[in-house]
Amino acid sequence: MIDKEKSLAIGCDHAGYQMKEYIRQALIADGYKVIDFGAYSEQRVDYPDFAHPVANAVASGQCVRGILLCGSGIGVCMTANKHQEIRAALCWSLEISKLSRMHNDANVLCLPARFLDNVTALDIVKIFLITEFEGGRHVQRVNKIPC
Repeated sequence: MIDKEKSLAIGCDHAGYQMKEYIRQALIADGYKVIDFGAYSEQRVDYPDFAHPVANAVASGQCVRGILLCGSGIGVCMTANKHQEIRAALCWSLEISKLSRMHNDANVLCLPARFLDNVTALDIVKIFLITEFEGGRHVQRVNKIPC
């Protein structure tokens, strides 16, 4: 489980704004420190402008994990995974979220805002935050991910 004193990074594009706000507010209410890298409205923006800062915050250790949202989740996931230290996972269910942590040690969660409701998305986030990396046989595989 993540120490709530450690910061989480969150970011989105216009399509993910409403869901990001719902998740951000719920995490703060639950005692997490959340650094919001935008977007700050539903005005049309480019998802890489928000995915890169979230990925940088996680890669540098400023934040322990990141959460990214866009319409499909695919764009922010592709962008975040360009960073050597990032293992971003596109998750649309509780089980996928749990497995992304247990087997892949994912450190950035990407959500498809146009395909989830807020409650399900928050449940996926909570699973992502409380699930630990299983280690063991998965360590060797995870170590082979970076180029």
